[in-house]
Amino acid sequence: MARHIELNPSPHLTIGAIGEPGNRTFYLQGGRGEQTISLVIEKEQAAALALNFDSLLRELDEKYPAPSVSRQQEGAIMRDMRLREPLQPLFRVGNMGLGYNEDTDQVVLIAYELVDEAAGEEPNVVSYWVTREQVRLLVAHTENIVRRGRFFDPGVQFAPKRNGHVG
Repeated sequence: MARHIELNPSPHLTIGAIGEPGNRTFYLQGGRGEQTISLVIEKEQAAALALNFDSLLRELDEKYPAPSVSRQQEGAIMRDMRLREPLQPLFRVGNMGLGYNEDTDQVVLIAYELVDEAAGEEPNVVSYWVTREQVRLLVAHTENIVRRGRFFDPGVQFAPKRNGHVG
């Protein structure tokens, strides 16, 4: 039987990667108090999540302007975005969804386990409820994590394949 874990609120939410570029494992991790839930995601899912979160924030800022955050509140929001140990993923993510609760001004990230639905399997689900400021931090952090894996050596020139054509 599938289970649903609800972290509301989730003061800790981050994305991180372990391993060498080209062979990294990406994690979505969130928690509250002593409870930390880590999930395995793909690099493309991390990048797409950052894009979708950014788009959602723009839409929310236009439709539901947030009250300005004081410097004291801003300082309380800034925190360590590193993955927490031990890293024991609960499952690999298949799909994710985003939502918003206007009453609490919270964004929810819902992660569904990758399962074989044709075999009748039901996915486990984890919901992370966070603030808009947490989402802003996560977007910038995730973009940095995704970019970090791109290797570029300025001493090596790029030579595109010409597919048999001389240019």
